[in-house]
Amino acid sequence: MIGHGTTFGRRMMDLGWVLFLLLILWPVMLIVAVMILIRDGRPILYVSERMKTPTQGFKLYKFRTMRNVDRDSGVSGGDKTHRITKTGKFLRRYRLDELPQLFNILKGDISFVGPRPPLRRYVERFPELYSEVLKDRPGVTGLATLIYHRTEERLLEECKTPEETEAVYERRCVPRKARLDLLYSKRRTLGFDQRLTVATVFRRVAPVYRPGRTKWLL
Repeated sequence: MIGHGTTFGRRMMDLGWVLFLLLILWPVMLIVAVMILIRDGRPILYVSERMKTPTQGFKLYKFRTMRNVDRDSGVSGGDKTHRITKTGKFLRRYRLDELPQLFNILKGDISFVGPRPPLRRYVERFPELYSEVLKDRPGVTGLATLIYHRTEERLLEECKTPEETEAVYERRCVPRKARLDLLYSKRRTLGFDQRLTVATVFRRVAPVYRPGRTKWLL
């Protein structure tokens, strides 16, 4: 765990960056909001409960990329692909759907860097695992996101039913992402957070696995 001083410095860095990004990105966010409203209608935002501690939830904001349904639960897999709108495909391709999470950072729900905030159902399903992972404040990006996100997308895109999506996510994604989140926690410094942020912007992380050790080329 990092000390109080580093935690304070990390929060100040988050606030500085989020205010800067909101200042320059608000026109983009406004254009995206109007585009969704015109092409797909309301609601503009997708609001999902996520967990920032094993017992404390919060509302995570994203731009809506799917058609609404009465009931929706679990992570997105191939069984939900038909619900993605044309606007949503564009937003997802360039990660523009995640821009509203800047307000989550401003509120202190999440940081720029940390484990991705999980849904409550998975925290309740794996309480011991997430009691360790969520000792760190969740983030928009992180080591697990950079290394495993594309693999997770590929695995889940192949799922054809909600049951298959759930099984694959719990069996293959949850433990592997948690392992990377815990490795991040051991190496966590302001400098490492900055390297992960830069790697996210340029998408140039390359994991290299070797027997007995793991390296990340950032």
